Amino acid sequence: MPTDFTLVPVIDEGLGNSTYLLDLGDGRALVIDPERDLRQVRAEAQRRGLQIAYAVETHLHADFISGVRELGETEGATVIAPEVGPRGFTVTTMADGDTLTIGALTLQAWATPGHSPEHLSYLLHDDDQLLGVFTGGSLMVGTAGRTDLVSPDQTIPLARDQYRSLQRLMTLPDDTPVWPTHGAGSFCSSSLGGDRVSTIGQERATNPLLQVDGEDAFVEALLGSMGSFPDYFLRLGEINHKGPAVLGSAPALAPLTATEVDDLIADGAQIVDVRPPADFAARHIPGALAITLRPVFATWLGWLADAKRPVVIVRDPAQNPDDIAWEAAKVGFDTLAGELHGGMTAWTGPVDTDALNLLDADQFSALTPAIVLDIRQHGEFTAGHVPGARNIELGTLAENLVQIPAGPVVVMCGHGERAMTAASILQRAGHSDIQVLEGGPADYARTIGQHLQVGS
Repeated sequence: MPTDFTLVPVIDEGLGNSTYLLDLGDGRALVIDPERDLRQVRAEAQRRGLQIAYAVETHLHADFISGVRELGETEGATVIAPEVGPRGFTVTTMADGDTLTIGALTLQAWATPGHSPEHLSYLLHDDDQLLGVFTGGSLMVGTAGRTDLVSPDQTIPLARDQYRSLQRLMTLPDDTPVWPTHGAGSFCSSSLGGDRVSTIGQERATNPLLQVDGEDAFVEALLGSMGSFPDYFLRLGEINHKGPAVLGSAPALAPLTATEVDDLIADGAQIVDVRPPADFAARHIPGALAITLRPVFATWLGWLADAKRPVVIVRDPAQNPDDIAWEAAKVGFDTLAGELHGGMTAWTGPVDTDALNLLDADQFSALTPAIVLDIRQHGEFTAGHVPGARNIELGTLAENLVQIPAGPVVVMCGHGERAMTAASILQRAGHSDIQVLEGGPADYARTIGQHLQVGS
């Protein structure tokens, strides 16, 4: 690679996405698949003295609000994207075979539909040298992008498109670097390992979807690898198409008194408590939804909270309000109603606080609850779970409450955060005698010296 060529991945561990900052070697930069929270991207550009001149999309994103419009209007960046019909903001579109000269480098568009109908991959060239390929949601490390985010009737046709797209990418030289957008933790793909970049040769040799024999076998394998996904994926694509609002700076969390919070609750607002599980267990506002502020906060907020109702945040004083606001904005919660000023110490509402019980593995092993509810994803559950546990994924719990009988319930996940969220949903629905396991099945197995059950 040229000595003045630098590619910086900016990774969102929670959403499982990689944004790429490309140094063009002339004081300018190009950004591929940026999210709406641009703080890290801007910091990387500033650190290198770069002006962001181009903002490029591989496809119309469903898992996060795109940052290309934000960069276009606040940085003056030229927005490059596939054609998906008229957008609500200025976009320079590219189609298969189109090229764009960016400094001493060239970006060439390749049509790679599948993850979405309009999907483009971008080959990066320096004169005649191929430097790598940005594959977005097409070819990923050890897998490929799911094809069921457009409509049920398009899932199989897009899977067939995905097969042909991967076969096209396999015509590139084996030593070609592969830079996907989606990686470990992304619901846009099946379960992934920890690697986020690869090469064509490595994928040719090791990607399970490239080891099957023919298109039909590929379609069967791809569809079989796709688990559930957050339902907010079905609404963000249209927001990105029309053009999300330009925020400019972090949305503010307005301070609210306990009286104001109570009035908002009476008018239909929802409380989202972002404190650690132990703090929520000790004391929380009745009806609050517990979603701990951590890398995956945006995913669970988008999945479980109602985007049509005002959201009031309860946080610990040490938690950064800007982080909360940006995480919410990434999944379309642009304007939060505010936060309980002073946190739970300021709560003087007319209804007393609720609490939940936490258990460690020793306490859990001595219990005989009516039900042990494991709310992890099905793939996690089948890999190993407590014998006799029932699996209802957290994202579907609210619509499956009838499956939870009355009586003592122990809720568990991998570490405790998702279990506390599930417990808050159960409590809000009127369940009592709920206990939450601190830790997960592995902690239980170590405590009792017993192997976990594998399979459904």
